[in-house]
Amino acid sequence: MLAHTIAQIKALLKAEPSAETLAELKNDPRKGVQTALATYYKQKEKQAQKLVKFKERLRLEKQLWSNGVEYVAGIDEVGRGPLAGPVVTAAVILPHDFQLVEVNDSKQLSEKKREELYGKILEQAVAVAVGVAENDLIDEVNIYQATRIAMKEALEALTIKPGHILIDAMQIDTDIPQTKLIKGDAKSASISAASIVAKVNRDHLMKFYDTVYPGYDLGNNAGYGTPKHLAGLAQKGVTPIHRKTFEPVVKYLSK
Repeated sequence: MLAHTIAQIKALLKAEPSAETLAELKNDPRKGVQTALATYYKQKEKQAQKLVKFKERLRLEKQLWSNGVEYVAGIDEVGRGPLAGPVVTAAVILPHDFQLVEVNDSKQLSEKKREELYGKILEQAVAVAVGVAENDLIDEVNIYQATRIAMKEALEALTIKPGHILIDAMQIDTDIPQTKLIKGDAKSASISAASIVAKVNRDHLMKFYDTVYPGYDLGNNAGYGTPKHLAGLAQKGVTPIHRKTFEPVVKYLSK
C-alpha cells in the first residue's frame, strides 16, 4: 500500500475499500494517508446518521404499510407567505422500497439538491400530483382555505387513491383517513417528497413570472417581500399575480 500515492489512496477510499485495505491504511505512517482515512470515517459516520434519520422519516409509512395500507400519500404546500403568485401543493405516494436517503424537508436542501431529488422522486414514486391555488382564490377565500383547496386538488389528481394521508399541519375535506403532522415535512418521507415537488414546481413558475413581470426580482425571491420586491411594488405597482389582500400590497393598489 505504501507504493500508492495520496491521490490514489483518496480514490481508493471513494470506492468502498475492504476491511483489509482499511487495516493496511491505518498502519500507513504518512500524515496525508491518515488525514484521508479520518475524512473517510467521518463521511461514513455522516452517511450512517443520515440513514438513521431517513428511516425515522419512513416510520409512519412503514407502520401503515404493515397494517395493510398499500398506498400512503404525503401532502404538503409551498407559498403561503409570499406577496405574489399561487400556493402550490403536491401529493406523493412512495413505493415500499423507497431509498432516497437525502429526501428531507425542502427548506433544508439547496436548490441544486432539490432539482436533483425532484427528478428522482418523479421517477420512483408510485404517483405524484400537483394542486394550485391562484392569487385570486387566495384573496377570495383567505390563504388557509385556499391551501386546503389546493391540497384537495392534488389529492384528487393522484392516479391511485391512497388508503391514508399524511399531511403537513392541515386537514382537508376527504373521506380518506388522514394524519395531521406538525412540521410533517421533517417527520415523514412522503411529506418531504411532496414538499420538494411543490417547491420545485413553484420556483419554476415564479422564474417564469419574473420574465413576464420584470422589476420585482420574482425569480430570486419567489414572491416573498424582499427589499427588491418591495422596491418593485413602490416603483411599478401591483401586477395581476399579486395577492391584493396581503400587506403591504394593499397600499400599492392605487399605483
